[in-house]
Amino acid sequence: MLTLPKEVTIIEVGPRDGLQNEKSFVPTEVKKLFILALKTAGIQEMELTSFVSPKWVPQMGDAADIVANCLDGQTRNIVLVPNRKGFDRVFATNCSAVAVFVGVSNTFNQKNINKTTKDSLEELVPILRELKEKHYFVRACISTAFHCPYEGKISEEDTIKLCREFARAGVDELSVADTIGMAAPHEAYSLFSKLVQEFPHVLLTAHFHDTRKMALANILASLQAGITRFDTSAGGLGGCPFAPGASGNAATEDVVYMLERMGIRTGIDLDRLTAAINIVLPHLSRPIDSGFYRLHAKSVQSHE
Repeated sequence: MLTLPKEVTIIEVGPRDGLQNEKSFVPTEVKKLFILALKTAGIQEMELTSFVSPKWVPQMGDAADIVANCLDGQTRNIVLVPNRKGFDRVFATNCSAVAVFVGVSNTFNQKNINKTTKDSLEELVPILRELKEKHYFVRACISTAFHCPYEGKISEEDTIKLCREFARAGVDELSVADTIGMAAPHEAYSLFSKLVQEFPHVLLTAHFHDTRKMALANILASLQAGITRFDTSAGGLGGCPFAPGASGNAATEDVVYMLERMGIRTGIDLDRLTAAINIVLPHLSRPIDSGFYRLHAKSVQSHE
């Protein structure tokens, strides 16, 4: 018999992780409407944008404008920050939640931010402590937690060690990512069971990419391991520019549909979520591939 929670929290990453790799710039006003529509659909936690160099991620060049216009008192609005310059930009805003990221894989980390995992941690730890002193919510994103496109399979112990370092630094949340979508359900269950046992006082979030169409299966396995928080992206948008072959994230609408069908509350309205996807759809470089969206769109068209 399945052991399931009564409710699950969805952390929407579409506006940041979902759009960061789009080749054509999505207009700032469209992003704002997309974010507002996602909140209207019931999203309570969201990655809005990232304070990265526009030279490396042009899509995030409007981050300051997004933050200035999209904060509210009801949603946890998270901004991804890669370095000290980015933190200084956050401190100049009213944003109170930040995300940092480090790859378990040294090779991935060096290709991503030109630093080893160890060097990244040494730079981040004092900043994390400063953030906690200033009462920020801090989310640590653990990339390549299962497999790496350059180093292959990552050992559970290496992932747990990195999570341990962040927990010691006082982070509020660990978002543990299957960056290239290679994790299998037994791997998801095994790693998250250990994380749940070791970090009972830290929010644990699973972040799956759907590269090999195993995201939903991995989410089910993670639910069984005790995880009740999941990163998802409306429309299944996303991918990592530094991880060859990594396609989009688990689609929010597919995950919500599955959970609600299982009797697990998400608080998200699927019709409004579909409307949010429709706002950004004309500006995307590829079609929406999620099963729920394709069927829902056909259903709507057949009734028009």
